Amino acid sequence: MNNPILLQNLRNVPDFPIPGIQFKDVSTLFKDPECLRIIVDELYEIYKDKGITKVVGIESRGFVIGAALALRLGAGFVMCRKPGKLPAETRKASYMKEYGKDTIEIHTDAITEDDVVLLHDDLLATGGSMFAAYGLVQQFNPKRTYINFIIELTIEGLNGRTLFGNDVEITTLIKI
Repeated sequence: MNNPILLQNLRNVPDFPIPGIQFKDVSTLFKDPECLRIIVDELYEIYKDKGITKVVGIESRGFVIGAALALRLGAGFVMCRKPGKLPAETRKASYMKEYGKDTIEIHTDAITEDDVVLLHDDLLATGGSMFAAYGLVQQFNPKRTYINFIIELTIEGLNGRTLFGNDVEITTLIKI
């Protein structure tokens, strides 16, 4: 955890998307092949023996590592997207985030009761989007669900991890 190469390559963008937010930009990690390899390798080591059958990536940055990790784990990849982006029948959930309200959707045939699911996104702050995605996935009654983030913000007042209680294993690669 807190790999120095990842920390050195993580970009901070002040006042994005609104004033007062210090945005942690993972695109600098994705464009660097060494950082990309480190992320996928570290996540693979965490999840290789968990029996993951589906990786669910949260729009949009969760797609990058989620798909790469699914391939490496021999699992399927499922997109959790903003409304109107998925072409077939969906389930949806709304949530509050640090700077507004949003909604996410997932296809109704994306997950089965036989699946072991890993939910992945880039950043845990308030936890709203992941908590909504977790709720959607739980509607499918999978065998087990895990949650992962590249970055977890441990700034006082965010407390995203506390939404989940002790019911699900949550891992992060970087804590800031």
